[in-house]
Amino acid sequence: MDVFAIIVILVIIFLLIVIIRSVCIVPQAHVFVVERLGKFQDEWETGLHVLVPFVDRIAGRVSLKEKVVDFKPQPVITKDNVTMQIDTVVFYQVTDAKQYIYGVERPLAAIENLSATTLRNIIGEMELDATLTSRDVINTKITSILDQATDRWGIKVNRVELKNILPPREIQDAMEKQMKAERERREKILQAEGDKKSQVLVAEGEKESQILRAEAKKQAQILEAEAEKQAMILRADAVREQKVLEATGEAKAIEMVQQALAESLVKLNQANPSERVIQLKSLESLAKVADGKSTKIIIPSEIQGLAGLAAGIKGVMSDSDK
Repeated sequence: MDVFAIIVILVIIFLLIVIIRSVCIVPQAHVFVVERLGKFQDEWETGLHVLVPFVDRIAGRVSLKEKVVDFKPQPVITKDNVTMQIDTVVFYQVTDAKQYIYGVERPLAAIENLSATTLRNIIGEMELDATLTSRDVINTKITSILDQATDRWGIKVNRVELKNILPPREIQDAMEKQMKAERERREKILQAEGDKKSQVLVAEGEKESQILRAEAKKQAQILEAEAEKQAMILRADAVREQKVLEATGEAKAIEMVQQALAESLVKLNQANPSERVIQLKSLESLAKVADGKSTKIIIPSEIQGLAGLAAGIKGVMSDSDK
């Protein structure tokens, strides 16, 4: 093989290498910044692209994915002169590849320094207690300031989080003692409130019990009065019924006696008694009348002669009784 053939082969291999290196594939979610003769030429997005050999070059390969950067703790001083360590986590995303390449020399270092200074400014206006309880406020302020500052660099800060807040050891001990005292105070308060509620419940229970006993006693008295009333009504009804029955019996007895007398008179009239029989019945009736407690006797004229002696004797006996 002569020298010419070797040169041709080498030239072909060189051309193949140049062609292969000139073909560029941009992956998804990436942007390539291309310079031509040292000057910005174009931004290549996802797809197949070809470089002009010895003229174009890729100045930077930029990922458009959101990135998370955890910066080391930064010393900050609060408004009440307490020094503590705070480390932050920044979530950012490149939105303009050209500005990201040409806007700042070291973007991550710039973001770190900017977040540190912004954090010191914000914490310097707050006291320790407010710093420990206002993480959301601090996160929002830092995010807003960093987003505005990094906008000219083609970077958008989506979120900033305070990862750890580490006050000095003596401050931590004092806070632990304070929290312990606060927990003990809350425990005593809760215990006192529990005792108070227990006493209130006991008093309310006793009150309800007394009310129920009074109501029961009242109901018992009402029922007793009702029972006594019903008993009196029943007794009165019984007495009334008894009197009615007695009166009815007496009335029936009188009626029967009168009926018997009437029947006897009827029978006597039907028998057509003689004069002597009538006088004899009169004497029998006079004897019954004289046997009573009356002091005066009216004797029919027909029997005055026969009854004169009996009436005189009756009068003498009545006067002697008086």
